[in-house]
Amino acid sequence: GGSVITLEFIPNEDRISPAPMAEFCLIMLATTPAGDAYVFSEYDRMFRHAGFGESIMEDIPASNERVIITKK
Repeated sequence: GGSVITLEFIPNEDRISPAPMAEFCLIMLATTPAGDAYVFSEYDRMFRHAGFGESIMEDIPASNERVIITKK
């Protein structure tokens, strides 16, 4: 087994909160071919599809980034 740690700007499931994450989504929409930022449930689904177990997401104090920890 192993672990994956993902550090990223991850918006809430509504994709419009919190405000800094919504701004990041807008930037991604305007500047990338796929045009979006992934929400936690999408990361969790990708990791499970790759054979990993449950993922957890934690806020990082004094940061707009969040961390997802996934174990295999």
